[in-house]
Amino acid sequence: MRLPRFTKLYHLKDYKFSLVIAVLAISILGVFVVGSAKAIYQPKQILGVVIGFIVMVIVSLIDYIWITNFYWLIYVFAIAILGAVIPFGESVNGAKRWINLGFTTFQPSELAKILLIIFFAKFIMEHEEDLNDKVTLLKYAILSGIPLVLIVIEPNLSTTICTTLVICLMIYVGGLSYKFIGTVLIILVPVAIIFLSIVVQPNQVILKDYQQKRILAFLEPEKYASDEAYQQKNSVMAIGSGQLTGKGLNNNTTTSVKNGNFILEPQTDFIFAIVGEELGFVGSCIVIALLLLIVIQCILIGIRSQDMAGRIICCGVGGLIGVQSFINIGVATQILPNTGVPLPFVSYGLTSLVSLYIGIGLVLNVGLQPKKYQ
Repeated sequence: MRLPRFTKLYHLKDYKFSLVIAVLAISILGVFVVGSAKAIYQPKQILGVVIGFIVMVIVSLIDYIWITNFYWLIYVFAIAILGAVIPFGESVNGAKRWINLGFTTFQPSELAKILLIIFFAKFIMEHEEDLNDKVTLLKYAILSGIPLVLIVIEPNLSTTICTTLVICLMIYVGGLSYKFIGTVLIILVPVAIIFLSIVVQPNQVILKDYQQKRILAFLEPEKYASDEAYQQKNSVMAIGSGQLTGKGLNNNTTTSVKNGNFILEPQTDFIFAIVGEELGFVGSCIVIALLLLIVIQCILIGIRSQDMAGRIICCGVGGLIGVQSFINIGVATQILPNTGVPLPFVSYGLTSLVSLYIGIGLVLNVGLQPKKYQ
């Protein structure tokens, strides 16, 4: 029987079941934690895991090389869905990040991150020989800037930062010269210092008021303990109160951050506070270990990829999971300013969950087509 063009004859021994098990393990853990944080969201989270798993399996059987052939269409689609938020987006707390589909809400920026990984993986491979050429770097900067601008005007600064870091990681993996990286750092470090010194001043016009307050609350937490630093302070206390093994899921302790409404959205941005409080140090370590294992698996699969595009896809997906995990946990433990980024596979959110499963499906397909060593 002749196989369709979009798939190939794979070997079962090349399927990375260890990655699938790690992703399912943390997703199931996420279902329990989300249910404990806000029981009303647990059924949707279960649905998200089921849909995500099915989509992951389907995507894992589609040849990633065939997918990357449509990289310009993928880029245009990513720009289109990000741009659609401006006229059709649903405004929540002053931000337009979601599109109401009737039966659920869709967050384009979450899917766009995976689509941009596919696009830039192919783009970098196409320019592998002239990647450090000024014209190529300018094209890369412009193509990166368009979606980043659309995300930042939602406004969604946290996702913009996260996406920027992943885009930078991908071009580094693609072979960006250390000379260029050094030059950028020499310029970027003083610019960042000047930027921070400006945005903390009264009447600055660069950041919105709430964004400035979050930075100030990070620098002076005691001064803003009753407002901007309130949730982070409570998050740290909750994680500490969990001690070694935690208070247990679905506990009814009145001093719990979820029961006392000390954190507004415990099922999303501060889900790690629930993990720390209810599963303790042991549970927190398990979550971090599973996320680290997934990132490492993605990198190892990428190393054995048959081409540059496969390697960058794996590193892009692994980098995205790693960066989001670091930011989310960093915010919950107050080592980073308060910003909203979901904890991969754990935080509530169907778009984020299914999009990450699509990313893992791509990585699995790269793993099904390893480089053949002589």
